Amino acid sequence: MSDYSTITAAIIHQAKKLENTLPIKNEACRPKFFFHPEPTPKICLFFHGFTAGPYQFEPLGKALFEAGYNVLVPLQPGHGVAGKWDKDNPPPLPSEIEIYQQFALSWLEVAQKLGDKVIVGGLSTGGNLAAWLALERPQQIERSLLFAPSLRSNNAIVDFLIEVLPIYYEWLNKDNSGNFGYDGFLIPSFRIFLDMGKEILERVEKEPTVPMFVTYSESDRAINHHEIEILFEALLKQQPKSWYHRFDKSLEIPHTMMTKAEGNKYQDLLITLAKAYVESNITWDELIKIGYQILQGKTFEAAVNELDLVDRVTPDLSVLLAVMDDKMIIDSYK
Repeated sequence: MSDYSTITAAIIHQAKKLENTLPIKNEACRPKFFFHPEPTPKICLFFHGFTAGPYQFEPLGKALFEAGYNVLVPLQPGHGVAGKWDKDNPPPLPSEIEIYQQFALSWLEVAQKLGDKVIVGGLSTGGNLAAWLALERPQQIERSLLFAPSLRSNNAIVDFLIEVLPIYYEWLNKDNSGNFGYDGFLIPSFRIFLDMGKEILERVEKEPTVPMFVTYSESDRAINHHEIEILFEALLKQQPKSWYHRFDKSLEIPHTMMTKAEGNKYQDLLITLAKAYVESNITWDELIKIGYQILQGKTFEAAVNELDLVDRVTPDLSVLLAVMDDKMIIDSYK
């Protein structure tokens, strides 16, 4: 126990030391750590999105902490630094993917000291980083949560421009009250994550990985939806406990889907679905079978009883099944 206390104290000390060195742009960009007084069965390690900060995972982090897990949301390299950044003085974001990869590997090593099983996750480019880590260290990770991974943009012209232009780009929603990160960035700093997305799609077809929950919104115009479907299909072939969910367009959930402040009015729904995956232990096929039974008129409780899955699911799973597309359940039922 004393070793655990020493480790958590060291994590917090090193984070504060980094904050004083940078300095940090604002309170929202500070690393977020939610530690129990003793090691936990599961540890969640989350990576925020590009130009953003740990604030994106504060709501989910708190919910998982309250559910009994240790949670780490570190600040990524070059992010959250105070300064007057613009096209003439762009923020200090790395242009080499190896910097992010080493960052992810080092935090995985830290997370392993805080409990039994590590769950990694991320939003957008943070989702790319989580997927890469799961491919790189599958023996050390139990599962992964990918929120709108940025495998490729939703526009071929944009993809082309990203490949060839070393320009500065400002986000269209930079004035959003929930945006606590950078207003813009140099394109090469973002391009490396699209290269990583391409690598992930190639590797997941042939290399071992971990079960993943892949979720995104139909309203998300920043990512390529088809590529995410391809990713899930490849995952399912080797990891039957991988899940997939697409939020309906009518919900108008944006790419920045983790918080109400960034535009997701259904933040609590997202948290419930994530918890359902973390706390359940069933395959996609079994999930679909429960959903199909419910479509036939049975209650959630009756369905899981009949399929003998009571001890392997959480009540939160009923919420996921309630918002899943009926046609997808029917089409996927075997």
